[in-house]
Amino acid sequence: MLRRLGRFTVERRRLIMIATLVFVIAAGAVGGNVASLLSTGGFEDPGAESTLAREALEDVFHQGSPNVILLVTAKGGDVNDPAVAKAGAALTEELGNAKDIDQAVSYWTLGSPPPLASVAGDQAMVLARISGSPGDNAITDRVEELSPEFTRSNDLISVDVGGQAEIFRQVGSQIEEDLKRAEIISFPLTLILLMVVFGSVVAAGLPLGIGIFSIMGTFLVLRILISFTDVSIYALNLTTAMGLGLAIDYSLFIVSRFREELANGKDTEAAVIRAVETAGKTVLFSAATVAASLAALLVFPLFFLRSFAYAGTAVVALAAVGAVVFLPAVLASLGPNVDKFKLFHRTAKTSEQGFWHKLAMTVMRRPVAIGLAVMAVLLFLGAPFLNVVFALPDDRVMPESATSRKVHEQLRLNFNSNEANSLSVVATDAGGSDSVTKEVDAYAIALSKIHGTARVDAVTGSYIAGVKVVDPNPTSIRFASKTSTWLSVVPSVEAQSPEGEQLVHDIRAVEAPFEVSVAGPSAQLADSKHSIFSRLPLALGIIATVTFIVLFLMFGSVLVPLKAVVLNLLSLSATFGAMVWIFQEGHLSGFLNFTPTGALDTTTPLLMFCVAFGLSMDYEVFLLSRIKEEHDRTGHSTESVAVGLEKTGGIVTAAAALLAVVFIAFSTSQITFIKLFGVGLAVAVVMDATLIRGILVPAFMRLAGEANWWAPKWMKKIYDRFGISDVEPDDESTENREPIGPPATVTPS
Repeated sequence: MLRRLGRFTVERRRLIMIATLVFVIAAGAVGGNVASLLSTGGFEDPGAESTLAREALEDVFHQGSPNVILLVTAKGGDVNDPAVAKAGAALTEELGNAKDIDQAVSYWTLGSPPPLASVAGDQAMVLARISGSPGDNAITDRVEELSPEFTRSNDLISVDVGGQAEIFRQVGSQIEEDLKRAEIISFPLTLILLMVVFGSVVAAGLPLGIGIFSIMGTFLVLRILISFTDVSIYALNLTTAMGLGLAIDYSLFIVSRFREELANGKDTEAAVIRAVETAGKTVLFSAATVAASLAALLVFPLFFLRSFAYAGTAVVALAAVGAVVFLPAVLASLGPNVDKFKLFHRTAKTSEQGFWHKLAMTVMRRPVAIGLAVMAVLLFLGAPFLNVVFALPDDRVMPESATSRKVHEQLRLNFNSNEANSLSVVATDAGGSDSVTKEVDAYAIALSKIHGTARVDAVTGSYIAGVKVVDPNPTSIRFASKTSTWLSVVPSVEAQSPEGEQLVHDIRAVEAPFEVSVAGPSAQLADSKHSIFSRLPLALGIIATVTFIVLFLMFGSVLVPLKAVVLNLLSLSATFGAMVWIFQEGHLSGFLNFTPTGALDTTTPLLMFCVAFGLSMDYEVFLLSRIKEEHDRTGHSTESVAVGLEKTGGIVTAAAALLAVVFIAFSTSQITFIKLFGVGLAVAVVMDATLIRGILVPAFMRLAGEANWWAPKWMKKIYDRFGISDVEPDDESTENREPIGPPATVTPS
């Protein structure tokens, strides 16, 4: 099939190149503005208790947790000053009358409850809410209008805007800026490195062409998808990074094989066909493993994660198509001119002369000692992951200069309670009799006694530490309808923390007089973690199963897929340990310019795992395919490993280095979890391409010997029928056949 595809691309090269150009232009025209249509939300499970409680709160009471906060500072130092109180009440009324604001309350309209004022008494809060789900574009657009309108200062007070709506807006805006900067950094730097790796200006431009094709194509796919489902704006980072990275990987695979076949005496057309047949097979099977790893994210209900599955599978598929269809068409047109404008000349070496061959033979002479030493290093690096703590992003993911972060830092330092992250306890079937009022009073008292609770607000008043401190007032009516009620629990602990999670568990454990459900940031954290961890075994099972099937169909072996999975997990554990050490514990925070919070974002390590595992399999497939090809040709186990590593080691290392550059460019982001994503994946690909492929793979394959290619008879029958071999077909012309001896290798890097 791939041989026929190679012939097709050779025969219709001009048509393919024209069609690709038209597609890129059309995709850019339609999908170029997709960033403005994507959502900054997606961190909640739509079926979780916290989500259903939030929706009930909105539908029944037209209320919800405040997502807009005005921090009012009295310039005279006293928020109880009559003039300041009058200005604060007027500000509350003005905000409450603004378009799309469902509710607005403040220190001055709620009877001056102490938690709404700072400890020093010079600051107080106005709390408001724009209806909708967190991250909705409508909320983002509205707060973008409100923020400059209500950021003000006069002789009495100064006002600054915060809240979840403003945080989400500023995070989304910052990510768009960071994405542009990453592209500005990565594209020219990558081009320079590509010229070094390929040694030719013409060849260096090919991966960028495929990268543009896959990125623009994915933008078009996302533009279509948002007509049917929510898609997160954060998926754009993956699109750009993976589109460029995979374009580099796959181009290196195809171009290096094309050059090798030309060096072996084939003409241009035969070299293209053979490159598609061999390296093209590697690309397609590699793409299948990468896509499967990312597609596993579809099992999770958070559309933040599902968005990466949409973008990831699309960009992988398009990069593969570009590499096995568009790139061969270009190579067929260029022929030997692919090396035009050479920057320097490399001398061809035999397989036995190269660094990677010597490294493999050194490792295979002492496989146990060297393998155990490297494994010990990886396990040591992975040890910090045993102490990982997970949370959801908050204002501290932004730079210290962000205005909404400054507001929340003051709330965190100057106030005793966490009004911005209040929890809502919702009862939609509480009845409407006087006895219910007594039950609410008793229930509110019980909730206010829980450790971590600063205040409870209910239809019956406000409670602190088991004591009613404020009687019902006109604003209390918002807590009740004919048959329903809800209570607001203001925490004294950080919402995105183990203490915040424990508060949710304690609230849910209190015996309620009616059926209740809990919403709010801490409840969302608890429910999101449950949603992710409960589905994690299924996702890992999908990845492992697809990986095993793909590698078995390529190599006809049981041991090779199992070894690949184990080594990848070992490499990733070391990467995650390093991420805990850096981002959770705060080492290198000054150098990398971020604020450690003592936790990692819950979703980012999972996303990193799927991406890094797929990329690891990308390199694994490329290396093992050459080892298998040599083994099938010579039957020599040890030498085939050394020759296979020599033919691929430079390419894999170059691809990993280039991909690391792309990810490091994204680590310049001002948003911490994007920085974590970039740094983590850069570490993962470099570690995988060096310690795993260069040392542990040769060590394990030397120890296994011929058992590397073993499978039970019934599985061998499946492989004989459905597997794919790299042995060159007999119908090739005599002059285009492989030489009997080991071919000369033109090392591309």
